[in-house]
Amino acid sequence: MHMIKDENGNPIPHGAEEHPHCHHHDHCDAQQHAGADGKKDETLALLTYMIQHNEHHAAEIDQMAADLEKKGMEDVARQMREGVTEFQKGNMLLNLALTLYKEHQKEA
Repeated sequence: MHMIKDENGNPIPHGAEEHPHCHHHDHCDAQQHAGADGKKDETLALLTYMIQHNEHHAAEIDQMAADLEKKGMEDVARQMREGVTEFQKGNMLLNLALTLYKEHQKEA
């Protein structure tokens, strides 16, 4: 999950910011993902972050779809859920890429 912060670096709840498309996403610390040589592995950190980020947004979209369905907008909800399915397919491929990347790092 990612944290959204205001201009002063204070955490704010997702959706509460004044400009919903202009928020800062904290990327996980690449130092957590150091390679065998102790150097940060930005590829590993970014892939890991993006997978978690996508999962979070897929859950948000799914919740929005449920809310819209309750309001009688089944067609909108159906399209959103199809989008979530595609998000999940993409994440599955990113997870595979991450697994393969880790295997390559072990061989290096």
